[in-house]
Order: sequence, then structure tokens, then C-alpha cells
Amino acid sequence: MSQSDFKIVVVGGGGVGKSAITIQFLQNYFVTDYDPTIEESYRKQVIVDSETCLLDILDTAGQEDYSAMREQYMQSGEGFILVYSIVARDTFVEIPELKDMILRVKDESYFPMVVVGNKCDLEDQRSISKDEGLKFAESIGCPFFETSAKKVLNITESFYEIVRSIRKYLSGKVKKDVKKKKGKKHVCSII
Repeated sequence: MSQSDFKIVVVGGGGVGKSAITIQFLQNYFVTDYDPTIEESYRKQVIVDSETCLLDILDTAGQEDYSAMREQYMQSGEGFILVYSIVARDTFVEIPELKDMILRVKDESYFPMVVVGNKCDLEDQRSISKDEGLKFAESIGCPFFETSAKKVLNITESFYEIVRSIRKYLSGKVKKDVKKKKGKKHVCSII
């Protein structure tokens, strides 16, 4: 069984739970204290759809103070988990901006992303409906999950789905590149 390595970047506004989601996935532990992240890198070996994968996960800063670092990590990422908090509309509004920045940095019209509405355990404080999150994700052709790092809801599924999206993207890109090469015809004119 061969192993694939995937660089996954977790992005979103400050306080949305990027670190809580990441640490819950990696260590099965819920972080109760909010400690703003500058940038943390983690690795975890998992099996997704019978294939062993090594995930290189970058947990990024949500604060605007560190926005200069964004383009650098966007350049190296192979897939992105776009996280907003279902209780903070401003974090949801930021998601299309992050998506656009990723596409601009990657110079692509599509790139593997999963949209995640976190903190769904705070249903009584909800300000973004599940339907609104789902419609946005569908509009950009990405999978969508509502998660709770606290209740361990859809955490693993979100990470596994970005792996599937990366695989699908890479296999399509390889096929397109092969077709481009096969489609080129060389013309030789003898005068």
C-alpha cells in the first residue's frame, strides 16, 4: 500500500475554532482556552478509503495582524478547510474573501476546499443557518460540514473529505495534463 502526503491548511477568522478542530482531530482533545495561534504545523498518519496518508496540517492565524503570512501558506497548501463560526456572521462573510484569495494565489478557477461551520453545539446562539452555509459551499463546488470540536461532530469527516477532494483534483489535473500533451500535434514543413 503506497502512502500519499497531503498539505492541508485550516483557515478562517479569529476565534472560529480552527485550533480546536485541528487538535480534536489530531489528539482527541477539546481545547477549552482560547489562545490565538500564529501558526502551528502538525502531522498525522491516517487511512482514508483504504489508502494510507500522511497529513501535514497547518493551523493558521485568524487575526488580521498575521494576514501577510496568508499568501505564503496559501501557495504551499494542497487543500483548504475554510472555517467560520455559526455564531459570528463576520466570520462567515470572511469565507468568500479567503476562497477568492486562495484561487488568486493558486491562479486557478477551482481548488480543493471544504467549508466548515464550527460551533454547532451553540445552536441557541446561531446567526448563520445550516442552509446558508450549505448554499455557499454548493455555489463554489465544495463539500460542507457543520462541526463541533466540543461534541466531536464531523471533525474526522471534514479532514477525510478534504483528502478526497485533493485526490479527485490531482487525478483530474493529471488527466488534463496528459490530454494536453497527447493533443499537441507537431507539424513539420519541408520547403
